[in-house]
Amino acid sequence: MPDADLRFYFDPVCPFAWMTSTWVRTVAAQRDYRVDWRFIALRIVNEGVDYAAQFPPEYEAGHTAGLRLLRVASRVRAEHGRPAVGAFYEALGHRVFESELQENWGAGEHRDTPAFVEPALAAAGLPEELSVALDDDAQDVVIRAETEEALSLTGRDVGTPILHFEPGAPSGGTAFFGPVISRRPSGEEAVALWDHVVALARFPGFAELKRSLRERPQLPAFGVRSGEVGRSEDWHGGSRRQHR
Repeated sequence: MPDADLRFYFDPVCPFAWMTSTWVRTVAAQRDYRVDWRFIALRIVNEGVDYAAQFPPEYEAGHTAGLRLLRVASRVRAEHGRPAVGAFYEALGHRVFESELQENWGAGEHRDTPAFVEPALAAAGLPEELSVALDDDAQDVVIRAETEEALSLTGRDVGTPILHFEPGAPSGGTAFFGPVISRRPSGEEAVALWDHVVALARFPGFAELKRSLRERPQLPAFGVRSGEVGRSEDWHGGSRRQHR
């Protein structure tokens, strides 16, 4: 999709990527933006990291599940085209984040099993047999290349999502990590936020706005209902800090 207005790099187990993706979809429906859904694997980003020392205990399994789910997304794209990736990610995200599973996204129900993935494929209008790609590590070549592509746009000290705005512009557009949001804007609020973010992206010298305190996202999987305010947590390097 060379003429996309936005390239959105996602890992399907990242709750903040999911929250941002729902905001992007809201704006795209109102502004007719074209989104190319691309891959970034947190398991690959952190492959040189000692998970036991740097992350809470559930993160390694969660990131590994994300890589396996991206293998399915890669097969979806190869066999059914780029728009099908967006449909699959949307259906998968609803299963991962919009149902009241265990509070901790990395534990409990196995999200990288055929039993979990096949209903998402069916909801996206895709063959359930594509779940066999969970074990197809040949897809990792594509996922690694796209992960490196995303990091080449922003630098490596980032997490997910990565958004590449106006990639077809003469300047090549601008990419950055985020925006990281914990509440889902709607209507005019969503469009206003989009316009502010795009304005920052269009300024050639813009590099970063950041704070490490984040609210727990307003998602059923985190036990936070719409309208509630999740407790604040201190994040660093893409994960909740182990020591507060």
